[in-house]
Amino acid sequence: MTFKKITKIVVGVIVFLTLPSILLYCFLYFKYNEPLPQGYSGQRADDLAHKILESLNHEAFEKTTYLEWTFNNRRHYEWHKGKQNCDVLWEDFRVNLNFNNPDKHKAYVHGFIKDGEMANELIAKAINYFNNDSFWLIAPYKIFEDGVKRQLVPYNNTDALLVTFTKGGSTPGDSYLWLLDDNNKPIAFKMWTSLLPIDGLEASWSDWTITNSGAQLPTFHKLLFFGFEIDDIKTSR
Repeated sequence: MTFKKITKIVVGVIVFLTLPSILLYCFLYFKYNEPLPQGYSGQRADDLAHKILESLNHEAFEKTTYLEWTFNNRRHYEWHKGKQNCDVLWEDFRVNLNFNNPDKHKAYVHGFIKDGEMANELIAKAINYFNNDSFWLIAPYKIFEDGVKRQLVPYNNTDALLVTFTKGGSTPGDSYLWLLDDNNKPIAFKMWTSLLPIDGLEASWSDWTITNSGAQLPTFHKLLFFGFEIDDIKTSR
């Protein structure tokens, strides 16, 4: 087989694999991409934020000291919220995150404690997992955290709340537009994040459950063609 023929085959395979992805991305970009909306900060925005928390029984969430859940059948969490530590478990790994004292983070493989570079890599991965997966669980409860900017945005003949996280987490600067039902309960949000190549993508927040502690938490999210399941939710005060 000549070099020219091999080159043609390789190029053909690359085009075959990449062209559909490029076409799909272009379709999604022109269909969904939208600029970050401009809103109004101040009392009206904060009032709407308080109404969102009231619809979710924020007081019950604040009194919740323990949360346990599994994210998308991949990672499991045992978060002692009151003690500010969390066990993150996936595959053969377990990392205990100590949010009060990061020097006390611990990483385990098959139940054996690790140190050095491997431990650092596992800890960094666990922190990113926790930041992402806990956000999909409790994001509405974070709208009054330090460094959060809130804006009221007129949207489809009603009000929505644009929330921007100016610091903290794995990707500070991300913004989310909360879409609400008639009772000010979140049903979806649109995202402007550094991790997504398309701005304004919408994910559902409609599958809520009332937990043992009284806090309301989601069990499923839909984003385009993908679904994110949150199972094995347990809470206590």
